[in-house]
Amino acid sequence: MAELDTTRLDTERIPRHVGVIMDGNGRWANQRGLERTAGHAAGEAALYDTALGALDIGLEWLTVFTFSTENWSRSAEEVQFLMLFNEDLLGRRRDDLHERGVRMHFAGDLDDPRIPQSNKDNMREAMELTASNEKLNLVFGFNYGGRSELVRAAAAIARRSVAGELNPDDVDADVFASHLAVPDMPDADLIIRTSGEQRISNFLLWQSAYAEYVFPEILWPDFRRQDLVDCIVEYQARRRRFGRA
Repeated sequence: MAELDTTRLDTERIPRHVGVIMDGNGRWANQRGLERTAGHAAGEAALYDTALGALDIGLEWLTVFTFSTENWSRSAEEVQFLMLFNEDLLGRRRDDLHERGVRMHFAGDLDDPRIPQSNKDNMREAMELTASNEKLNLVFGFNYGGRSELVRAAAAIARRSVAGELNPDDVDADVFASHLAVPDMPDADLIIRTSGEQRISNFLLWQSAYAEYVFPEILWPDFRRQDLVDCIVEYQARRRRFGRA
């Protein structure tokens, strides 16, 4: 692995939270005459190396989009692969990430009956094992969709209101955010979507209200920690106004 070049990185202005839409696995595989699942498998190295890069530069939160609520519409073979692959990935990487001080979160509907029980168990075990870690919060958007997250939060608030636990007049942005999938997740500062596609694809709709976006042309399996740094350098060159002039 080449040495990480951080000479252009302002270490005093590292974003607190970076989200990544890991796009391009299928195209990477197609370019090589491989099945789409080979692209997903190759993407594991990119994910692991990017997480290590986040640790290298002191990033607090990294959220990666691993399986969306819309991905169920893919072929049964690909869906099955992604379910099993998520479970295998945890088996291969969980303990190493734990030793490095990574706290693992899973944002999404983990109660969905379509998710294998063994997968659910492994995700919950990973969250419990790493719950006290503080170096990096690594969030896996698994069976996740931004609209679904907002609907689930609204439904939870409605149930509490009906039960008399919450006055609807007290519901503000902070109260609403406390009902999201990972309540202590800060807003995203930067969203990266690989492969050059320029869509948000139902990712972190609430948390990305004022995020900056970077769209590198790199297909996800070829993305590495240096690319993360380069995207942050581009982010740091921008002026964030938050509605101000």
